[in-house]
Amino acid sequence: MTEQGDQQVIEPTPTTEPTQPVAEPAPRRTIILVDGENIDATLGNSLLNRRPTPEERPRWERVTAYAEKLWDQPVTGLFFLNASHGTLPSAFVQALLALGYRPVPLAGRSDQKVVDLGIQRTLQALVGHDADVLLVSHDGDFVEDLRPLVSDDGRRVALLALREYASSGFTALGVPIHDLEEDVRAFNVPLPRVRIISLDDFDPEVFLR
Repeated sequence: MTEQGDQQVIEPTPTTEPTQPVAEPAPRRTIILVDGENIDATLGNSLLNRRPTPEERPRWERVTAYAEKLWDQPVTGLFFLNASHGTLPSAFVQALLALGYRPVPLAGRSDQKVVDLGIQRTLQALVGHDADVLLVSHDGDFVEDLRPLVSDDGRRVALLALREYASSGFTALGVPIHDLEEDVRAFNVPLPRVRIISLDDFDPEVFLR
């Protein structure tokens, strides 16, 4: 306040604009794409020659736990299901939701491999997303859709599978393979696998049990 003659002049108090909080960037995440049909078919048709028991199927919560530790970041798990017959395995869907997965039930014509097509479209869409990718499958049909993601220097891409059943196309592309049994420890019981063993890794005790 200042005085001018006999009058008092009140000067306006300077005001400042309220500062807007700066939004924190969303943390980088890992997208897990689960080809459940392929994993089940590989276990049943290629390894066991019968329908797998619950103990012989992966513990999917161990897959997400492994993925979180692998690159030390949050994960989003997408589990693709074939719902072309018009019904859903509601108990399994509820179990997936409880484990933090997002079920992706897809329906299509009888001549369409809806799970494969859904995963391929998702891989193509991921080119425009800043995220790392873990594919859970053995199917070489995904190799070409992984190629642009692998070519992105700022992106990490890997495969979770039973190593000996994974398509050689993934190895040719340079995609690292993390073994579902040995690395992820996703199974409750040992699987009856017959594989070439490096002498450095050979443990006779495994064969003497």
